[in-house]
Order: sequence, then C-alpha cells, then structure tokens
Amino acid sequence: MNKDFWKILFCWLENASLEDIDCKRQLVQKMLDQITDRDLKADIRRILRLLDEEILARAELASPMSISAA
Repeated sequence: MNKDFWKILFCWLENASLEDIDCKRQLVQKMLDQITDRDLKADIRRILRLLDEEILARAELASPMSISAA
C-alpha cells in the first residue's frame, strides 16, 4: 500500500465516528481471514492495529480518569 493510502487512512481516522471505525474494523478483520498474500496480510494487520489504537485512545480520552489526571 502506498503513502497516499496511509495518508487517507490517517485522515479518515481523525474524522470517523467510533461506529464507523468499528464497522471498518470488522470488515478489515474479515478481509484478513480471506487474504493469503503475506505482504498484504501484514498491511491489513497494521490497519487493524491503527484502528484498535484509535478506539483505545478515544476511550481513554472519554474516561473520567483521564480528565482528572490532566
């Protein structure tokens, strides 16, 4: 996947709702199960990690503990 793909993904992640991210995550996970190409699988795993990181980051920002710690 080229640099433009990753730029578009990062931009989308910044603006997507949690529901959109979760929906894409499920779709990407299904893709991972169907792909046999090793390099493409690595890219898909990276996408999944980025989606998971974004979900976790938003959860931390929304938690009451993060507000009081700041």
